[in-house]
Amino acid sequence: MLFFRKKQVNPIKTVLAFGSFDLLHAGHENFLSQAREQGDHLTVILARDKTIRSVKGRPPVNSERRRLKNLRQTGWADEVQLGNHNDKHKIILKLRPQVIALGYDQFVFTQTLQNTLIRHSLDTEIIRLSPYHPQVYKSSLMRARQEDGSNQRLPHSPHRPTTMPESADLATNELNITTPAKATTP
Repeated sequence: MLFFRKKQVNPIKTVLAFGSFDLLHAGHENFLSQAREQGDHLTVILARDKTIRSVKGRPPVNSERRRLKNLRQTGWADEVQLGNHNDKHKIILKLRPQVIALGYDQFVFTQTLQNTLIRHSLDTEIIRLSPYHPQVYKSSLMRARQEDGSNQRLPHSPHRPTTMPESADLATNELNITTPAKATTP
């Protein structure tokens, strides 16, 4: 008698997002909120310090360990892990997500993404998410504000996770976490 193993179907729709997430801001929160809406489980792959230096020509403000800790503390993703030093697509083959969510301005390492999915027979949808006030919430602008000393508070995204960063103290690279108070009705 022959037995055929039925192909396992993952009932949880997994979403994968990538980024540096150096100086956390409402644009990151909005990006990850949009990504989360695409499935049931959101995993974020954080760019390594070496990768950021290579791509942007400068080191991140926060180390990869600090960025990992800060992003995990926000609760914006179900899982956060560091990317692979050498093969940027290796994690995709390991996790086999149903969706890869890209930011509106995310093009590094994405040119060959579709080919990787086809070559490895992955049925993964690639979506490009909408920007959230990119003239205000863009990491390069946040860094410029930090460097010129204009570290003012900016309005937050309308998306409110259970635990959210109230602000990132750019001088100390510390993330201040608050839990919003429950709204009461009169």
